[in-house]
Amino acid sequence: MSQETMKLAIQSVISEMMDRIMNRVLFEDPFEKDKFQATKPLYAALVPLEIFKGSHFERRFVTPFGSAWEKLAVVAASEGLGFGEMGRAVQGTVKSEQLRRITEVLNRLEHRAKKSEKRVRPDWDAELAYILDGDGEDIPVTVVCDVYAENVKTGERFAFELKAPLPNSDQTKVSKEKIFKLYCMEPQQVEGAYYALPYNPYGRKEDYAWSFPARWFNMKEDEVVLIGDEFWEKIGGLGTYQAFIEAVNEIGAEYKEQIYREYLGIEPPSGSLDTPLS
Repeated sequence: MSQETMKLAIQSVISEMMDRIMNRVLFEDPFEKDKFQATKPLYAALVPLEIFKGSHFERRFVTPFGSAWEKLAVVAASEGLGFGEMGRAVQGTVKSEQLRRITEVLNRLEHRAKKSEKRVRPDWDAELAYILDGDGEDIPVTVVCDVYAENVKTGERFAFELKAPLPNSDQTKVSKEKIFKLYCMEPQQVEGAYYALPYNPYGRKEDYAWSFPARWFNMKEDEVVLIGDEFWEKIGGLGTYQAFIEAVNEIGAEYKEQIYREYLGIEPPSGSLDTPLS
């Protein structure tokens, strides 16, 4: 797999999504100025319509991009490791006491035992060791992975809970429960399971500061947390993150210009097309 091949595959996914969004906001579901002024006259009287037109676009952009991350990850896995799939159902058995301990650990992270006590801080290694030590009867369990990948050369299998860069607390709790179950599952179904974010809006991993997932993971130190380049290179190999960056930057200016001219109906402000992803 060459970096150029990976880049082109990533661009194909992004372009397909962006073309679909542009078709929607320009033709299928455009911002209707007269309708907006009629239904929200106070807003229209106080705030420039361009602000609401931008919000109209944003709502139709953010939701599709949620599934686009998974599609991009499958592309990276297919080009890198050799195989990737969205929504794979992984089945096995987990000991009953392990399931009870998973619930216990998650409850301790979410709630204080006493109001006077501080909330327990996440510690992946200690938590997993405690859970794996549980026994009991075998309970059938199914975990649906956001992204499943296989290294076709080594046979290694990986599962990823892939979330937007600023995930909420409830999403993260569900993901951690699924990852625990994957590590407990018998027979072993994956060699590794991870909580992954496609990029880091804070820059370096040690600077990641979004508070909601930090209730469940030590985002800076837990080995099952992959952010940005760590994730892309795990699923696609060395150079994948750089290919992702280049893929976005090469087509970004074109779509920005189209949005300014065709959707907003204005000339792109000076320098507005030169804000690359890095």
